[in-house]
Amino acid sequence: MANKIQTIKTLGQLKSENYRPKTVREEVQSNLIHKIQNSENLFEGIHGYDDTVFPQIIHALLSGHHMVFLGEKGQGKSRIMRSLTNFLDEYIPVIKGAPIPQSPFNPISIKAREILKEAGDDTPIQWMHKSERYGERLSAGLKVSDLIGDVDPSAVMTGSPLDSEGALHFGIIPRTNLGIFAVNELPDLDYLVQVALFNILEEGDIQIRGFPFRFPLDLFIVFSANPADYSRSGKIITQLKDRMGSEIRTHYPIDRKVGMTITAQEANFAKSPVPVDIPEFMQKVNEELTIQARSSKQINQKSGVSTRFSITNYEVLGASALKRALIKKELVAVARPSDFGNVFSSALGKIELDPYRDEAVTEYHILSRLIERAFEKVFSEYFDLESQEEKLSELTREILSAGQIEVSDTMASESYKEILKKVPSLFDFVRDLNLDEEPAKMASAIEFVLEGLVGLKKLGRRKSGGIQQFKAIDFY
Repeated sequence: MANKIQTIKTLGQLKSENYRPKTVREEVQSNLIHKIQNSENLFEGIHGYDDTVFPQIIHALLSGHHMVFLGEKGQGKSRIMRSLTNFLDEYIPVIKGAPIPQSPFNPISIKAREILKEAGDDTPIQWMHKSERYGERLSAGLKVSDLIGDVDPSAVMTGSPLDSEGALHFGIIPRTNLGIFAVNELPDLDYLVQVALFNILEEGDIQIRGFPFRFPLDLFIVFSANPADYSRSGKIITQLKDRMGSEIRTHYPIDRKVGMTITAQEANFAKSPVPVDIPEFMQKVNEELTIQARSSKQINQKSGVSTRFSITNYEVLGASALKRALIKKELVAVARPSDFGNVFSSALGKIELDPYRDEAVTEYHILSRLIERAFEKVFSEYFDLESQEEKLSELTREILSAGQIEVSDTMASESYKEILKKVPSLFDFVRDLNLDEEPAKMASAIEFVLEGLVGLKKLGRRKSGGIQQFKAIDFY
């Protein structure tokens, strides 16, 4: 049918093709069934939900349920809702000239019925793509007039009776007829708007300025909400909550690997002739930092720590590396641990501190400690501390003999060769990381080992601006 839409321009031509209209639910169900039978990827670009969230969504769609997605910020709720258009038909026919999208086989407005009555099989139709059949609104500040519609003063002035359909300016829900409508942050919705939604879900009618209009809208409605707000008594009228077919619980990535996949997929770096490289251990530390933040008692966990925390920090790491490479004329921009000193601008706005914490502890102190824990955790995964205790002790002795080691996010990669001359044992650890070929990667590996030793309490560190000085602690 998709290949013929350019030639089918009237209802009569559509009938000759034996076109059979479907409701939105029927479309979603039939297309979902087809995709499952053909083992297609149902939720492109959404990761970590294969065994948890996706099965719930599939059951809800096959059941024809309206849904509410419950989860903290940054768990992909909006992306999932927008992806539901993938289960709609590519194109559907609608009456051309009608005030809202309507099937030529089931006109619901007076204007559409008049067009159909006058033109019959010559009724003009146009084809609506599935991307045009999605509407979304944030609930804060949303009014009934925005959602349903209002009386159009200009139409009344030109002679349309106040209680007639011709006097109406339709809101977003009627204009999303034959499609999917989403409301973000449902608990913030005004009670009057909740009642209007309840009427649509239950009765299929709308009321504008006290005038009732029967519109059997064909809609698939989805909502998002924070679980704490959604379950709080009095935030949502019980009749509306009762009409939700399914409640889908989302969650943050269960393991670090999934989080790294999402972050790498969503991160955006500036286009530059110098390629940006984030070593694997840096990716792991960045994601571990988010994991540590999500378990920290000093951070308000009811607010959550969004996936955007990982993404924006990742982008800043790449930006810091790129700036250094451009200034130092290096051929590749490799992120290194000292670049984490620049993530405070991107990280602090993504977390809320626990209101009952010790107020003497600042956001800076908390984030610094979380970064140290992340390095300590990842470092222990790369190096078996028990079997390499002797090598670590030898490395500490050499640093003690060297006096101190200085690094910074502005040092040229070639400068790190001088560190290897002072502390030759570092090279064994760099080689174990397979980062001993390029100077920029070697510099990153050297800093990683130094950070790991700080976490093991074998080195002390002092920060002065962007410069970090490492000194050996008494290792006996």
